[in-house]
Amino acid sequence: VQLQASGGGLVQAGGSLRLSCEASGRTFSGYVMGWFRQAPGKDREFVAAISRSVGSTYYADSVKGRFTISGDNAKEMVYLQMNSLKPEDTAVYYCAARNTIVITTIPGGYAYWGQGTQVTVSS
Repeated sequence: VQLQASGGGLVQAGGSLRLSCEASGRTFSGYVMGWFRQAPGKDREFVAAISRSVGSTYYADSVKGRFTISGDNAKEMVYLQMNSLKPEDTAVYYCAARNTIVITTIPGGYAYWGQGTQVTVSS
């Protein structure tokens, strides 16, 4: 099982980025796919998740209304559209997967992780 995250970069505050996560190694249709982030010196924190077969989504309060998670089941891809970015969104962003339809915000609840992609938002 492999998760490959991409799409990070440097953007000014107020700008947008779209992160992509490509899953391979098995069919992820019944999985929850999540995005987490980790800033220097801080714990890894939940950003958003989608239960792919159910279609439900869940967001951290800090990103609600600005970020949108979506999936393309045919391509085994999950996306995180990030709008109205703020300097406090700066972090390494990780995609993760868990073999259940139930969303959790706890990092330990995800068995599979991608390598991370850096997002830097300048003020």
